[in-house]
Amino acid sequence: MTTKKVALCIRPPFLKKGDKVGFVAPARKVQMKELAEAIRVYNSWGLEVVCAPNLFEASHQFSGTDEERTSDLQQMLDHPEISAIVCVRGGYGTLRIIDQLDFTGFCAHPKWMVGFSDVTVLHSHIHTQYHIATLHAMMPLNIVSGDAMLTKKKALQSLKDGLFGKPLHYKIPTHPLNRPGLATGVVVGGNLSLLYALQGSDSDIDTRDKILFIEDLDEYLYHIDRMALSLLRAGKFNDIKGLIVGGMTEMRDNKIPFGKTAPGIIAEAVASYKFPVCFDMPAGHQNDNRALILGGTATLEVTAKGSSLNYL
Repeated sequence: MTTKKVALCIRPPFLKKGDKVGFVAPARKVQMKELAEAIRVYNSWGLEVVCAPNLFEASHQFSGTDEERTSDLQQMLDHPEISAIVCVRGGYGTLRIIDQLDFTGFCAHPKWMVGFSDVTVLHSHIHTQYHIATLHAMMPLNIVSGDAMLTKKKALQSLKDGLFGKPLHYKIPTHPLNRPGLATGVVVGGNLSLLYALQGSDSDIDTRDKILFIEDLDEYLYHIDRMALSLLRAGKFNDIKGLIVGGMTEMRDNKIPFGKTAPGIIAEAVASYKFPVCFDMPAGHQNDNRALILGGTATLEVTAKGSSLNYL
């Protein structure tokens, strides 16, 4: 019996001072004043921010029409001087334009795709179709001035470290639902709702022999149950090396309680497996949103005293 070899992801070049990064908004609209601090921070790192032409357009809740958002992202994919494409915020909208994008130039000259939440569409599509690593990390909308950044300092530092190639190593406190174990593999995943929505499409995530990361925000508990069971039935947990659960933030319940927490729902869905499971990874829709290289190889160790995730 032969085992199919899983392709390792291509890692784009890490950034250096003087590089240009492109700011795009593939989903919800944004205003210039909301990005001022992020532009200042990126400039302080020695990077030049290039704003997409339609970045501050608006079409209902979207940052411009589908055509405008597609054009902006396509320009950044093809731009020979852009070293990273930074999605300024999430919301909803990337799914509407993913099939209109041409990744030929991006594949010829890989660059970092940065963001989380709705950006999971891009992470998953790029990983599955082109095997290029991306960066799941905080976005410019989340970079603010003053004391509001105090609880985000580690997340911001991890974003910088991830972009500039400093090794990412994380210690995670223990959780009662953790399952001990040791695994090494390519990290993939993102927002659970988006991974669920992408199933059966060209952007459907390939989880075989991978460490799967999931997180979510503002979902009803029965929605979490439905999505976890959908991934289970689709075989997404069958061949994974490990599972990392990030923030399950601001979960909602019905008047008649569902009776389980989000971590409890996920633990139940994977109860029949043996791979290590780590809950409460500081990543997702929360202030402490540490950067993860999706497509990067890491070792996950879960013990009774806590967990660690170390990129190789």
